[in-house]
Amino acid sequence: MSLRSARRALLWCCLLMLSVCCSGNGSAARERELTVFAAASLREVFTTLGHRFEALHPGTHVVLSFAGSQTLRSQIEHGAPADVFASADERHMNALAAEGHVRAPKFFAQNELVVAVSRARAASVREFSQLPDATRIVLGAPEVPVGEYTRQVLERAKADLGTDFRTRVEAHVVSREPDVRQVLAKVALGEADAGVVYRTDALAAKDKLVLVSIPAAYNVLAKYPVAITAHAPQADLARAFVELLLSGDGARILAEGGFLPVHGAKADAR
Repeated sequence: MSLRSARRALLWCCLLMLSVCCSGNGSAARERELTVFAAASLREVFTTLGHRFEALHPGTHVVLSFAGSQTLRSQIEHGAPADVFASADERHMNALAAEGHVRAPKFFAQNELVVAVSRARAASVREFSQLPDATRIVLGAPEVPVGEYTRQVLERAKADLGTDFRTRVEAHVVSREPDVRQVLAKVALGEADAGVVYRTDALAAKDKLVLVSIPAAYNVLAKYPVAITAHAPQADLARAFVELLLSGDGARILAEGGFLPVHGAKADAR
């Protein structure tokens, strides 16, 4: 090979390597990842919100992580790189705020509890007062928001349904699950006769089970706060996501998913 040919080959190699490097850097610059931790009951509406956000912010990819609020709280406490956290209760959000892990939580939705009954036991549990008649009941674990809300409901019901009502219900509890979706799954699959879940979750599986309302006198409204994490890797995108969630567009998506608006609740969760 002549010297001229060797130089030409070297030049082409350099240009090719430069092209590859620029292409890779350009791709990294174009796509940014926003990581959102959200309570399990928010799966459908936050998936929709994630797609909407990506459409509004080209080059952004929303990574959604769903689990029980207590699990997500623990992950954030241990340094998980989340940008946004949406909880199904104030307890876990306020704990993170007190520890300095999140900033300025705000309420964005409410939810209510219902009893999900397997179709096989629908004739036995037609109203809330008949819940102790279910042979196998599954509830959320005490540290899970839906589990704590359920405890409050059972305590309130004792005034009308007997001081032993909670005891009679808990005598038939066969498992306590780490998030509301696992409670719902056991009832939908026939592994349990009944379980207490959020209305939004029950509506998502209404073809597989029967919904039994809980009287307003006993029911509890679950309040959902959202916050940007204190060390969010994508703080600007996190702010934009929360703005979308709190906007009219976000309210519409939440309403379509069965969530209730935050009437009369303070915008600031703390």
